This record gives sequence, structure tokens and C-alpha cells, in this order.
Amino acid sequence: MRAVIQRVSAAQVTVGDELAGAIGPGLLVLLGIASGDTAVEADWLLDKLLDLRIFEDEEGKLNRSVRDLNGELLVVSQFTLLADTRKGRRPSFAAAARPELAIPLYEHLVHRARDRGVTVATGRFGARMRIELVNEGPVTLILDSNDR
Repeated sequence: MRAVIQRVSAAQVTVGDELAGAIGPGLLVLLGIASGDTAVEADWLLDKLLDLRIFEDEEGKLNRSVRDLNGELLVVSQFTLLADTRKGRRPSFAAAARPELAIPLYEHLVHRARDRGVTVATGRFGARMRIELVNEGPVTLILDSNDR
């Protein structure tokens, strides 16, 4: 499981002309689910991103997490994060999980975050989406469950 997380003051995702999800201060999470991923990887990733100290404290140091700030999450599925670009010019997406595995894991992560009291907005799995964000810092990090 791989996630690109961006610290934002606001973010939203639209599908066609419909607003699918929007947040204020918090994290935009672009989430790629690999074919071998399980709930173990989803739980690890969620724990990590909720407790990452990437927000400033009163002294300007990165000492606060999204939970410390009561920040929100916008979680958007993005299978292209699993692209293999080592050969040729066309990326291979063979490592990405099929929807029958990816959708339940995506929903698992979202529900677990909500169970912990975090406000979560989402995109629409498998849809063509447009994401708008205001990246603060900028702060952008990559989390990969293979690094745990």
C-alpha cells in the first residue's frame, strides 16, 4: 500500500460536475492499493498518517499531527501510484490490486479513520476525478507499507 499525503488548508474532489468530497485543514491522501495488501497494511498506514508530526506547533516546529489539530482527511484512490516505469515508455499497473480487493481495503481504511473520530471525505473509487488543493508548506510525503 502506498500513499502520497499532502498537508492542506483545503482540498476537494469532483466527479464530473458533482462535488464528491471536501475538507478544510488536514491531509489529502492519494491511496494506491497493491495486489498483496491486507487490512494489516491499511491499519499500519492509517496509524502512521494520523500520528505523523507534520503540522507546526506554537514555535513553528513540526510537532503536531492531524489528530492533534482535529484535522480532516480527504482519501482518494489512485492505482497509478503502483505504476512500474522501469521498462519502456508505458507504465505497467500489474501491481495494483483489482477492484474486488482494493475497494474493501479502501473502505476499511476510511471506516477505521472515522471510528477514531476523524472527519473523512472521499473521492469515488474508479471514477475520473478532479482534485483541487491548497498545499501548505508545501509538505508532501510518501508512505509505503513495504517500509514498515
